Amino acid sequence: MQVEVMSKNQCPLCVEAIAELRNLQNEIEFEIKVTDIYQDDALLEKYQLMIPVVLVGGKEVGYGHISALDVREAIKKLK
Repeated sequence: MQVEVMSKNQCPLCVEAIAELRNLQNEIEFEIKVTDIYQDDALLEKYQLMIPVVLVGGKEVGYGHISALDVREAIKKLK
């Protein structure tokens, strides 16, 4: 299972979201993939004002302040 974080450099909320996800890895097994939206024009256009955005199974489960509970529930639904 992979959880993707749309991110960028110099993003305190992104750092916070990734830390939340790493804590959640203590409970549930999954990989974290961090994608820099500035490396893809389409992603930049789509997510520029929303980051961080967390996707589970390709579906957005949260943006801005990320809820570990929402991510946990999304992962459980896919397992």
